Amino acid sequence: MKPIIDRRSFLSGAMTMSAATVLGPLLDRSVRKSRGFFTVDFQKDHWWFITPQGMPFFSIGLNHIDPASLRYPENIHIWHDKYKGSSIRWLKDSVARNLKEWGFNSVGWVQETTVRQWSHSRSFTYEEYKALNMPYCHMLPFTESHQWQQHTRHFDFNSPEWEEWCEYVARSHCAELNDDPNLIGYFYSDCPTWIHDRDVNKWRGPIFDPEQLKSDAGRKELFSLAQRYYKTTHDAIRRYDKNHLILGDRYEANAPIAQEVIEAALPYVDILSFQDFRDPVIHLDYWFRKTGKPVLLADAAKIKWLTEPGEFTRNDGRWYAETIDLLRKNPGCIGFHLCGAYQRNKARRYGLLDENENPDIENIELIKAANQKITQWMRKKF
Repeated sequence: MKPIIDRRSFLSGAMTMSAATVLGPLLDRSVRKSRGFFTVDFQKDHWWFITPQGMPFFSIGLNHIDPASLRYPENIHIWHDKYKGSSIRWLKDSVARNLKEWGFNSVGWVQETTVRQWSHSRSFTYEEYKALNMPYCHMLPFTESHQWQQHTRHFDFNSPEWEEWCEYVARSHCAELNDDPNLIGYFYSDCPTWIHDRDVNKWRGPIFDPEQLKSDAGRKELFSLAQRYYKTTHDAIRRYDKNHLILGDRYEANAPIAQEVIEAALPYVDILSFQDFRDPVIHLDYWFRKTGKPVLLADAAKIKWLTEPGEFTRNDGRWYAETIDLLRKNPGCIGFHLCGAYQRNKARRYGLLDENENPDIENIELIKAANQKITQWMRKKF
């Protein structure tokens, strides 16, 4: 299970590790070179995404982008008058234009909260991604074991139905996206409940009973189950898409994480992805040092969570700037995707634009300046 890490002990341990100890195993690692699609590589003492053009790339992404925020009765006139009811036009004229203006270079995950603790909105279609015309990540709905979701039961990963479902997901998603050079790679579940649960989904419990981890037999059983999960998903994707990265599950860094799950995932994913709303700099450093695998902060923000209906909160641009500046100093970190959202709705209750497209100017300016600093850092490195 995930160890408890306090800042003092982490920093003390880190100071005793030489650069050779941390980076040595990585220097000899064979990596795929760019073949017209995103890959990963270790260059100039740092892990990077590598663009289809062969350039190092630190992913600066925004999550949660949904046009339904412009379709409330009180603001739907904007949707009709300004965008003529077209998501393609909205993506070109609003989303892509603003993200580039704000210094983002990618889209991390487009699905958005619809009703709290229920399903998120749909992913973009291939045509919508083409209209966006930016690097992006796509989520594959192999399992809906999200820690925030209350109503979906767990799959039996050892069943033939699981294999059949993975085959269908890959066939329906990957076969359509496999030639898109803007696609960075595929995510799986958002904060899967491998050995933890939340109050809203205690009825289903975790995927695996954490009490069994007290025995060797239980730990072997979890490793076997996780290996089956990651191999089945990996193989299903590769039957239809041999080009794109596999970004895997986005683990909740502040919940228990079983080492057996991570070990099972390592051969079948290209990076390790995490959500972390508390201490991402510490936790991503820990997992990079422990595994040698590139790490991505796939979802994080500093906001007020416990808002009431009608109450709105704001992203903290100062926290964002401090966090992304520290993350870039981690040689294993290859990006930070901000838990946006692009435009607030009445479920999530925060966003960089409000429902009438008024920008949060103060925090956007802080975020923009931080993103420009990262871009300049990349250019100086190369």
